[in-house]
Amino acid sequence: MGEDSPEGFRVEPVVVRVATRQRQALVCVPTAPPPAAGWTLVLAYHGGRSHPETMRHFSGLDVLAATGRALVCYPAGTGTRESMLTWNGGNCCGEARDGDADDVGFARELVALLGRRYPIDRRRIHATGMSNGAMMAYRLAAEAADVVAAIAPVAGPLALQSIRPSRPVPVLHFHGSLDQFTPLAGGVGRRSVTRTFHRGIHDGLLEWVRVNGLPGEPAREPVPCADDGITIERVAWGAGSDAEVILYEITGGGHTWPGRVPDSFYLGPSALSFDANPIIADFFARHPLP
Repeated sequence: MGEDSPEGFRVEPVVVRVATRQRQALVCVPTAPPPAAGWTLVLAYHGGRSHPETMRHFSGLDVLAATGRALVCYPAGTGTRESMLTWNGGNCCGEARDGDADDVGFARELVALLGRRYPIDRRRIHATGMSNGAMMAYRLAAEAADVVAAIAPVAGPLALQSIRPSRPVPVLHFHGSLDQFTPLAGGVGRRSVTRTFHRGIHDGLLEWVRVNGLPGEPAREPVPCADDGITIERVAWGAGSDAEVILYEITGGGHTWPGRVPDSFYLGPSALSFDANPIIADFFARHPLP
């Protein structure tokens, strides 16, 4: 049974068997009728040592279901503590990495199940995520580009040593210059729990620029922001193309979701006047599978 909501969507639990594991997710299903081709599906991956309900609150992506723009699915990672789950995003993080969790296989099985249960547009399946969840979105783009049309990672780097996606995948990334968990320049974050050495954000994006066949020199433009002490620059490689790579670099921003109040001051400042969610939704709308 789904959980009724007055906001224009209902919340339903999903259970998927992957090998010997029972994997779980929450799905926010619009109450509005689906488009003729089916709903866009957005996979929204929580951060490390977190879980789907926290991701719902942290990101505010329920709004996409509430407005009928997408069916939003919040998968659950793995771990011995239900509230502290992680993803095998590459060189991070925790139990999921150490146990070599098949999180790409989980994504494939989850999408297949959702496709049987709900009317989904198979050309419009996308992934986003926060921190360790952003790493998972990158891994899906690298290893399941036949399923995922485009990705929008937030505050988490490419955590794979190399990538060979089966097709160019458009990428939209948001990152703060004061991120002390996954630093913009790379390395070990001052507040990192895992003490993982992270790849620099620009370095990872340039890897996507290369595999997507884009020119190496980006276009740069300032983005209006009303928050004190925060400025934003949009850095775009191949802007407007089917394989564009875009970074919103938030100078003065922390390990946060733009437009949302962070759960803890330890995460740093958030650009509250700059809402990432409509930008993500518009980016996904522009980039179905070819």
